[in-house]
Amino acid sequence: MGLKDTLNWARTEWGIFRKGGDMGWGQRARWVQQWVPFGLRTVGWGTLSVTVGPLTKGRVSTWCAKKWSLSSAKGLKIYIEASGQDNVPEGGFVYASNHESLIDILVLGAALPGDFKWAAKRSVMNVPFLGWHLRLAGHVPVDRNKGKDAALAVMEAFESVLRDDKPLLVFPEGTRTLDGKLKAFKTGAFQAAVLAGKPVVPVALNGTFTLMSKDAVDTGTSKEREDRLVTVQIGKPLYPNTELDDEEAVTDLRDRTRAAVVDMLGAVSSAKTDAEPSLPLES
Repeated sequence: MGLKDTLNWARTEWGIFRKGGDMGWGQRARWVQQWVPFGLRTVGWGTLSVTVGPLTKGRVSTWCAKKWSLSSAKGLKIYIEASGQDNVPEGGFVYASNHESLIDILVLGAALPGDFKWAAKRSVMNVPFLGWHLRLAGHVPVDRNKGKDAALAVMEAFESVLRDDKPLLVFPEGTRTLDGKLKAFKTGAFQAAVLAGKPVVPVALNGTFTLMSKDAVDTGTSKEREDRLVTVQIGKPLYPNTELDDEEAVTDLRDRTRAAVVDMLGAVSSAKTDAEPSLPLES
């Protein structure tokens, strides 16, 4: 992993590198106040994960990931309310969540039960400490726009996680929303679920876009709990329809999952009316 990879990831993911000189000194100070401690926590928990994790067959790495998520949310003063944990099935399944913000993964890491594997962009895997932990813990690197061979390899990696009876977390929109609206769902994880015969658990994440949209450099100045509250709703598992052929079953499972996410978001926001239409099944 080179410095160039890390810098490219940072420029893509963090609004501070797009705003640059447009930021005032107050905003710069707030960025330092929020993200320097975040970076130190990432180094600390990541170091413990990569050094002790291999000696415990990954158990310490899983524990570190949960602690990193919880401590990071607390450090950023993010309040998390999660519901529906009783809906989580045993064994392998897919968590399918909407994707609002850069902070989604730490929120979901704090809220979702189980030792799930995250489908993460390969560029994130190149980030020191965080990426080292992700690779060691068996999370799945995803290459975007790399052609059919890369997409097939990702889908096979998804299927392998599910057949090993491990939960898999995906953001089926592929990228974060730019405007707060729910985007169309891609099919890869749903295809893996159909082939492995595993359910999909819809997850509705609400509040992280308000805290930190894609162009934001920090999580804002408000100290009010209601302004910093994020909700995570875990829906009931949705199983592939075995009466359909594989292609139809993938489309059906994807659309039912998206509908469930839209319904859950609709209970707390206007996302239901703002949602874009689904894409056709990708070949």
